[in-house]
Amino acid sequence: MDIESKDRIARIRDLNDAFRRTFSGGRVMVTCGVADLPEMVKAKALQLVASFDDFTEDNDPSGEHDFGSFELVNRTFFWKIDYYDKSCEFGSEDPSDPIRTTRVLTLMLASEY
Repeated sequence: MDIESKDRIARIRDLNDAFRRTFSGGRVMVTCGVADLPEMVKAKALQLVASFDDFTEDNDPSGEHDFGSFELVNRTFFWKIDYYDKSCEFGSEDPSDPIRTTRVLTLMLASEY
């Protein structure tokens, strides 16, 4: 991988980490299964997303920090960051450019995947 590609991935990773930790600079969505959970469980799940740092070669092969999973109240949760254009109609042409990209983090139950 060339330097430019490594720099681009590092920029995407930094943007994803900043968004995930603050939920600022994008949209946060939850699936129906998560929405139906008690408020305190949803709040804890979002805290676990924000503090997630268990990235490995297996769960983050691209190095973008765009996916994670965790256990809470005997359930497995997944979260995923996707990249869209500003109008959220199409995929982003360049996820390393926050001006042209809307990040969407979706929190779901693994059973909904």
